[in-house]
Amino acid sequence: MRGDRVGVLSVTLDGGEASRQCEPELLEIADVLGREVIVAERDTDLYLQARRKDRLTLAAEMQWQLLPGCACTRPEFALGAQLEPAYDIFGDNFDWAATADRLTLYVTNGMGEGIEAALLTNLAINALRNARRASIPIADQAALADQAVYAHYRGRCYLSVLMFDFDLATGRAVVVDAGSPQLLRLRGGTVERIAFDAQLPLGMFEETDYVAQDFHVEPGDRLVFVSDGVHAVASPKGEAYGEAALARAIHSTRLLPAAEVPRAILRELTGHRGEAAADDDALVVCLDWRGRPTGGGAAGVPL
Repeated sequence: MRGDRVGVLSVTLDGGEASRQCEPELLEIADVLGREVIVAERDTDLYLQARRKDRLTLAAEMQWQLLPGCACTRPEFALGAQLEPAYDIFGDNFDWAATADRLTLYVTNGMGEGIEAALLTNLAINALRNARRASIPIADQAALADQAVYAHYRGRCYLSVLMFDFDLATGRAVVVDAGSPQLLRLRGGTVERIAFDAQLPLGMFEETDYVAQDFHVEPGDRLVFVSDGVHAVASPKGEAYGEAALARAIHSTRLLPAAEVPRAILRELTGHRGEAAADDDALVVCLDWRGRPTGGGAAGVPL
């Protein structure tokens, strides 16, 4: 569904030429079925229960309800994201929204764990969405969310966020970097970390002003966003995963589609961590930038 893998449709046929001729019809059925499943999830828990092999913690339930999906595909870009551990997550989260002309992306890391982290993330994400849906510029979105978090927690809890607002026609973006999530870019076979002007996390102090920076992506760029549960995770010997290991993982997964990259990087991260249980959640978001097709107008968002 728009690049998000909902499930697998398995059909047994008699074989032969007639079976091969059924393929276009089966693809159409699968597409319709995927849409029906998404709509049906509003009214039943059946499909959510079928995906689970264990019970989620209450904090994880709250966090997963915030997520927009695990992948999204448009002519201009392809997005994929993965958050682990699935059944007991802390404060990491991601959010995105696309219109015919713009893509807005947030990668967040809330302090704390359990219910407190989930409540903090819910407050911040919904404050950001509320501002975004009012067509407020991204720097002011950060300021309003900062005020909402500070008004409730008075500086006791805060949330890091990396925010992007892309123009789909040009690849130009404005960015607010307020905390620990990091961005690495793969361009022309070279991986490099992109650093922005660091600003205060949301809710740390009262009435913080945020300033947006300019950023530009080119067709063929791959952007990989990671939380501190990725770049700071330690091996059994105490060695941090770090930027060099991340660059190797990004390079080794360069031929995978965006939707598969986060899962592959997190598998490598598990190997680095060893058998020790994760003491923080890990978030990876991958964005492949294609650019608007030459001569094409704005690609409408399907309803």
